[in-house]
Amino acid sequence: MGVKLVNITKVFPDPHHPGKEVVAVHNVSIDVKEGEFVTFLGPSGCGKTTTLRIISGFEYPTEGEVWISGKLVNNDPPNKRDTSMVFQSYAIFPHLSVSQNIGFGLELKGLPKETIRTETERIMVVMNLTNLANRRPDQLSGGQQQRVALARAIINKPSVLLFDEPLSNLDAKLREQMRLEIRRIQKTFGITSIYVTHDQGEAMTVSDRIVVMNEGNIMQIGTPFEIYSRPANRFVADFIGRVNFFEGTVTQVREQGISVRFTHGVEREVASCAQTVRSGDQVLVVVRPESLKLFLKGPAPMGTGSNSRGVSERILQRVPVQSNASSGQPFLEGRIDKVVYLGSVCEYEIDTGGEKPVLAVTHNPIEEGFFQPGDLVGIDFASLSAHALPQGN
Repeated sequence: MGVKLVNITKVFPDPHHPGKEVVAVHNVSIDVKEGEFVTFLGPSGCGKTTTLRIISGFEYPTEGEVWISGKLVNNDPPNKRDTSMVFQSYAIFPHLSVSQNIGFGLELKGLPKETIRTETERIMVVMNLTNLANRRPDQLSGGQQQRVALARAIINKPSVLLFDEPLSNLDAKLREQMRLEIRRIQKTFGITSIYVTHDQGEAMTVSDRIVVMNEGNIMQIGTPFEIYSRPANRFVADFIGRVNFFEGTVTQVREQGISVRFTHGVEREVASCAQTVRSGDQVLVVVRPESLKLFLKGPAPMGTGSNSRGVSERILQRVPVQSNASSGQPFLEGRIDKVVYLGSVCEYEIDTGGEKPVLAVTHNPIEEGFFQPGDLVGIDFASLSAHALPQGN
């Protein structure tokens, strides 16, 4: 039956202004289905960790209801709730071996030693920890310690597994590996899981649904696709990944999509809109950098071509991009200002005369070629990759 939050609000005394209060969580409601993996995502101080602590019982809500597996648990302490927490700090015992750490919760329950041994061995196989059974925590890597902490939480067979930024202490490469490992293990056991992170990539990788929060409020609940490609408002669009915003006016509303005339006079179709709009409404069109298509309009003038990000000009010129100019009018034109070569992708900042440069990303640059700083390029996008937000949304 999962977890259900109904109009949860949490108010704390303001430590800087005696007599005043701070609303950490405001009117949060969500129904997490059994076996679902839901991530609370947002910047520091947005209320995501407080919400997790309310679910776990380490904080009590000022208002609202917390239901776990069909039971109202508002007044239940953490040890009376059918949950297990995986902490950022791992919280494994330094004086116990891996197998002893994993089986510790079963010992507290007073289960027979043979049952503890069997259950511990079974879960160590699933977690790829069998060959580490007799090691102490100080003999383990960060990723191994995290797997031990996860195994210790799962062995108790909780209804709900809670994660409090569990990967923040790991290096970038290990974090990527552990994301996939956590998702694999969650699917294997089918445990309802609630995860807290400020890392967008983490949330996109592990989640069935993502809850984006800001200043104690839920901004949007949706699948990773919906959150990234169909954001509900400007905050979500700007917080999840990188984005270009283009202002325009709706000229036509059709059954599928709208037509928008942009401030620089060009009209384009936009496949989706966050809310119902009418002709004449002002909108902000969201286009992700990887959705922009670039084509060469003219090479860099003589004497240009410096690259402020330090990419070797010799490498950039080794595979020149070919001109594939569109037969129609491009959405925008601009000059390549900065080039960042990242191996699998190449990032471009393009000066189009606006307040901010346009950001574009191309993939597989070694095959498709590089634009040069100073190149004049046309910029366009497919209607399916564009999403409109009503102005002020």
